[in-house]
Amino acid sequence: MSTLEILHPTTGRRFDNSFLLQRVQPAMTGLIDGSLSTLAPVFAVVFATHQPIYAFFAGLATAIGAGVSMAFSEGLSDDGESTGRGNPFARGAITGAGTFLGGVLHTLPFLVPQYGAAVIVALATIAFELLTLAWARSRFFGTGFLRSFVAIALGGAIITAVSAGLGSLS
Repeated sequence: MSTLEILHPTTGRRFDNSFLLQRVQPAMTGLIDGSLSTLAPVFAVVFATHQPIYAFFAGLATAIGAGVSMAFSEGLSDDGESTGRGNPFARGAITGAGTFLGGVLHTLPFLVPQYGAAVIVALATIAFELLTLAWARSRFFGTGFLRSFVAIALGGAIITAVSAGLGSLS
């Protein structure tokens, strides 16, 4: 399959279509999924127990499980030949690693033993993640930074609010 260069709509940068399909898109899928999917268990546990270490273990287990799940899901989704998405093993590894990374980043602050401090550091980490994801979507896919940030932040806010609510029921 021939490669196609794509001109970024706002910056004029050129990107190889196969690079976007085979590397950037799987990485973004993983990072976004990991960042959002691990919020619920981490915040439900920390708000239910007020024990940051329990939230850390819940987040670590979720990041590992989600990373493995996404690696297999992406790797088994298609053979890459008909879609031009490339080697399924490479895509799976990239997506799985991105998912783990996206999930573990805001889990690490729960190694801080003080409840309030751990939550504040985790929220700051999440803000950094959201800004980074919005920047990456803007840079590689031409989606406006603000539009990307709002979309990703909305998903994160919904998940965090629901999980915090569930955690506070105990």
